[in-house]
Amino acid sequence: MKKIIVACGSGIATSTVARNALEEKLKAKGIDVTQVSMDQTSIPQLRSKADQFDLAITTAKFTEDIGVPVLNGLPFLTGVGEDQLVQKVIDILDLKPKN
Repeated sequence: MKKIIVACGSGIATSTVARNALEEKLKAKGIDVTQVSMDQTSIPQLRSKADQFDLAITTAKFTEDIGVPVLNGLPFLTGVGEDQLVQKVIDILDLKPKN
């Protein structure tokens, strides 16, 4: 099981939008989303939770090294560059489409 944490300022609003968009895009690419666990948090809490995840996606600017890859999730809010971001997630986590 691959684990993704999505973070925004509050851990509620834009992280929910980004999480839902990522899940829908992964499904559309044939990825079995039951093999991916997603959680949400706030940016301030991200540092303390990151070691439990394989990938972090933030909807706010975040450049700190937290020991796991961090991707800017803004494309999930704007739609600009969304497909490229989804492909990065797939590549980083080595996700394969289900047969």
